[in-house]
Formats: sequence, structure tokens, C-alpha cells
Amino acid sequence: MVEKMNGEILVERQGTLAYVTLSFPGKFNAMSRRMWRDLRTTFRSFQHEQSLRCIVIRGAGGHFCAGGDISEYPQFRYSESGLREFHEEDVWGGLSAVLDCDVPVVAQIEGNCMGAGLEIACCCDIRIASSTSKFGAPIGHLGFPMAPREAALVLRETGALTARELLLEAGIISAESMLQRGFLHRSVVDATLIQEVAASVRRIIQLAPLAARRNKQALRALLLDRPDTLAALLQGAYAYADSPEHREGIDAFLAKRKPGYSQ
Repeated sequence: MVEKMNGEILVERQGTLAYVTLSFPGKFNAMSRRMWRDLRTTFRSFQHEQSLRCIVIRGAGGHFCAGGDISEYPQFRYSESGLREFHEEDVWGGLSAVLDCDVPVVAQIEGNCMGAGLEIACCCDIRIASSTSKFGAPIGHLGFPMAPREAALVLRETGALTARELLLEAGIISAESMLQRGFLHRSVVDATLIQEVAASVRRIIQLAPLAARRNKQALRALLLDRPDTLAALLQGAYAYADSPEHREGIDAFLAKRKPGYSQ
């Protein structure tokens, strides 16, 4: 964790569920360099926790994340090496750790979801937003483009039409529009956001956890077009045949009872 003046990545565990809260009071949870590094550390640790079945990323104080902490930018953005280190190690380190995590990740989005916040949301498996939340990447106003890896992520998850609007017009897009464009899974009234996320979490946790991890591995390989990863998955794709989880799921169905999965 970090000093509050630099923002915090807060982690709360509730059994098989983990909440990750982006917190930077007074800055709509803008991401500082330290927060990016802590995000990376947090999600790398999650990858090795076999008891974990679902992760929720949310923001504190009624907003998801308003972007990067611009007050830090003069310290490193005017140097090519400093800029490269920031985007390739800090930012992409955090984003890739979320992307590479095999545990299902749900984004609970409200208020501002801009820049860095949009990129973090792009890394999540399920995205649920309040109807009043807003999405954008208005970095053109700040005089710089989106870094290549980050642009590829946004392009893949939002689609070409939306990515162009976000980056070339600095468009601010409503939750309703992002739902219609296929970026959000659900958009709900503010008062029901927590309940809707909780319902999604319950559905995820009730399912077979090892199957969820394998599904994420396969989807990641296919979406990112990684033939080497897909080939490796194929080699062990059916090794679960005699696993207790596999047997329990089928036995429970045939016995007309609810399966009881444990790890």
C-alpha cells in the first residue's frame, strides 16, 4: 500500500471474493505511478491464490478512475526514456497483470471512467456500470497520444468506431451508448449498481473455478492471437478429465442437485 497523498490500491478479501478499490481522494481516483505498480503486484499475487474465485475492481467515492495523476507528469514525460519506462513498465505492467490473471474480474463502474480508468475497465471480463457513468480518453487535450499497447487494448475492447471517437475527438460517451456499442455488459440505475455486481459475482462463484481459469486462458489466447499459447493449451486441454471438479459437475447434474465445488 502507499501513502494517501499518492493514492492507494485497497484490497479487501471476503472468502473466495476479492475487492480491489482504486482510491485517490480529491482526484477522482486518478492513477499515480505507485498505484500502477501496486496494481501489478496485487494481481500477480492473485494469480497464485487457488482459493480465489472472483475479483471486483471499483473506485472509491462515487467514481471509477478519472485517468492518470497529471501532477506527476512533468517529472518524467519530457524524457523519451522516462516516458517509455512509465508506459511500458508502470502502466502496462499494471494492465497486463490484470489481463493475465486467470481469476474472473468484474468492473464496478460509476462516475468518471476516463483514460487510465477506461484502460483498466478494458482489462476486466465483465463490465457493469451505473447509468450516469461517463467514458473517455481525452488525452489529446494534453498534447500526447495513447501508448501503442494501450491503444491496441482499447481498440480491441471498444471497437474501431468508438476508439476513433475517443482518441480523435476526445469524445465523452455515456454508459447507455457504451452499452449499445457492446463495451458494457449491463448499465443500471445508480442505486442498483452494487446489487447488480453482487448478482454477477454470485453467478461466477457458483460455477466451477478451475473451469473458469481454463476458459480465461483459452479466451486470452484466442483474443490476443497467441498461437504459441493456444498450442500449449491444446496439449493439456483435456487433462481435467478425471478431476474431482469435472466429476462433481456431471454427477450433480445427473443427480439433480446443486454442485459443491471446492479447491
